[in-house]
Amino acid sequence: MMADDGGFKIDSGFLGVSQSLSGRAWRQRPADPALIRAHRQGLGLEEPVARALAARGVGADQGADFLTPTLRALFPDPSSFMDMDRAAEAIVDALLAKARVHVFADYDVDGASSAALLVRWFRAMGADLPLYVPDRLTEGYGPSARAFDTLKAAGADLVVTVDCGAAANEALAHAAAIDLKVVVIDHHLMRSEPPQALAVVNPNRPGCNSGQGNLAAAGVVFVLLAALNREARRRGLFADRPEPDLRQWLDLAALGAICDVTGLTGFNRALTSLGLKVMSDWRNPGLRALLAAAGAEQGAAKSHHAGFVLGPRINAGGRIGRADLGARLLSTDDPAEAQQLALELDALNLSRRDVERAVTDAAVRKVEATGAHVDDTPVIVVAGEDWHPGVVGIVAGRLRERWRKPVIVVGLDPVTGLGKGSGRSQPGMNLGRAVQAAWEAGLLLAGGGHAMAAGLTVEGRRLSELSAFLAERLSGEREDAVAMDVLEIDALIDPAAARRDLFDSFERLAPFGPANPEPVFALGGVQAREAVQMSGGHVRCRLVGPDGASVRAVAWRCADLPIGRALLSGQGGLNVVGRLKADDWNGRRGVQLEIEDVADPRRL
Repeated sequence: MMADDGGFKIDSGFLGVSQSLSGRAWRQRPADPALIRAHRQGLGLEEPVARALAARGVGADQGADFLTPTLRALFPDPSSFMDMDRAAEAIVDALLAKARVHVFADYDVDGASSAALLVRWFRAMGADLPLYVPDRLTEGYGPSARAFDTLKAAGADLVVTVDCGAAANEALAHAAAIDLKVVVIDHHLMRSEPPQALAVVNPNRPGCNSGQGNLAAAGVVFVLLAALNREARRRGLFADRPEPDLRQWLDLAALGAICDVTGLTGFNRALTSLGLKVMSDWRNPGLRALLAAAGAEQGAAKSHHAGFVLGPRINAGGRIGRADLGARLLSTDDPAEAQQLALELDALNLSRRDVERAVTDAAVRKVEATGAHVDDTPVIVVAGEDWHPGVVGIVAGRLRERWRKPVIVVGLDPVTGLGKGSGRSQPGMNLGRAVQAAWEAGLLLAGGGHAMAAGLTVEGRRLSELSAFLAERLSGEREDAVAMDVLEIDALIDPAAARRDLFDSFERLAPFGPANPEPVFALGGVQAREAVQMSGGHVRCRLVGPDGASVRAVAWRCADLPIGRALLSGQGGLNVVGRLKADDWNGRRGVQLEIEDVADPRRL
């Protein structure tokens, strides 16, 4: 049964936890009681699920669309996007004129998904769409003058950039100078002055009134396909061919949305929810082959499949392999080619893990030698020679989770002395703004980003100067960030309640992601029994309550941290917070708790 949480005061911390073993306070996720009642009465939900729905800001009149989203109810008018009609007209013009159109894509999952959507629409219209993906190491991110020269020399008349280009003003100016037409489809933040192009479609473009700023690029491209169908229909192009059914490609839109960690609300939630249902049929040869290469079984697709099984393997091509592998995999209809690409990406992902682990271990040793991880240093900058640029962002994210403060990881080229780095931040600390200020101050050769992530290029000799500059810029934000570093909890349960029926009831809120966080449960006064350290620093155990009921649990990458040590000690009386996950191994249809945090009441 659900435990009674009525006596716990948010002011003093949920379960009285004002500082957990990871340094965070706990609180119950706030929800309006009147809205909870409205969801219980209007939707027939049990109180815990109705509370979770209300806590996620879903209004009384929005609950049905949230639980059962449809494209009919939520699909936006493509014309509400600035330049969308212009983009559709330009692309259909090129199609009718048999002009040579190329797609230029970013090298991550969202870019690959976006490119594959366009390639498949062109194929349905009887046309080929050549693909260009820049190499992360030799060309960097996004369009460049060099890339446009290459495309022009290859005979391109029109280039459609996807998941990039909105801020590439100089590169687009060069394209205009060499008479290369460009349409930009993007979702990243951009300058107030758009680049020179036939059209710049971006829901985050200043002045765009679509209200769809949470879309990934794949979502914007999906709306573009609707605009293309409409424009082609208007011109009579479907008189002798069937109109492409866009619903068959919803899996690609969902893949981009989940892997780009976008806010899963409104239309974007509908795209993702319905896309996962399409993905569950595993008709896309590339996704089917990649799932097999990963050793996973076909079945109902969840956010986990996209974010943790498929996504990392697709990204591996752009990180340490050939940048176009992911887009080629998602756009091919040849099972043999799909299998070959999937096996290559799976092998690259294994290599990526090894590289990432080595860089992470080296970075941890360097930082811990300085003590910057435990003192009041507001931001950590750590660098090492030959750290692969393709993994520094992942490592920065790992270390940010570990130490709860912004981290920038820089890979130095021992020959040139240049460093390429990537950073991840804490809520309340605008890392992108600080990096932009460092660039404006002349400390960086290149740099930019947004509040939670940033990238940069720096001369190795200026790393100490950069670290001091960023520390000064971010010192005033550190106190607020610490206050914001709170773990919000949906419900207090006992181990006996951690069963599949509880998991299934909360699964009605899926898919989960930003703006719709996965439910978090707390267990009070439990003991970690049969705790064992696994390869990779993970800890497995059983959490046993005072009545002897238990639930299987796992905590990732924590064996050398206070959380892991507390679990491995086997001590009782611990308060534990985590997320329930399905555990269907060997047909058991159970659950296990993925531990997020632990508090020891004796240390409060």
